[in-house]
Amino acid sequence: MRRLLFVVPALVFVAIAGFLAIGLTRDPSTLPSALLDRPAPDFALPPLPGRDDAGFARADLGGGPMLVNFFASWCVPCRIEHPIIDRLAEAGVTVHGINYKDKPEDALAWLAELGDPFARVGRDQDGRVGIDWGVYGVPETYVIDADGTIVHKHVGPLQPRDLERTILPLLESLKR
Repeated sequence: MRRLLFVVPALVFVAIAGFLAIGLTRDPSTLPSALLDRPAPDFALPPLPGRDDAGFARADLGGGPMLVNFFASWCVPCRIEHPIIDRLAEAGVTVHGINYKDKPEDALAWLAELGDPFARVGRDQDGRVGIDWGVYGVPETYVIDADGTIVHKHVGPLQPRDLERTILPLLESLKR
């Protein structure tokens, strides 16, 4: 009986330590997506008033690799990542935007202030399209292949290291 008093706590400790060891090896910024390697969800979003495009829809995906970026004017991390999105667009990457749960006038002012790198922008006023895409929060960026399939999801603001390590190599491999 005395031996059991020492063995049970030791086993509990080993089990907890094992779970912690496994958990500490995982990247906390990586969130699973059920949509990876599947076609992007069907959607059709109205444009931001005052932009020349006709909005953004599932039919606009495909034909070549591209990015879809969920953003909002009220999102501080979106402001941080915006120069990266600009840089990608200037380098010839097609970037489409989905303005998430935002006031159209605020989104337009934000784009006027920071620059508008998006080929198309759709307005997801109520967040329904974001739910269909599995958005946890903004910003989120998806890499789409030439067939309109989601091949990568990046949660949080894009950083230069994300471009160099993941996004640009992936886009380059999709061009081949």
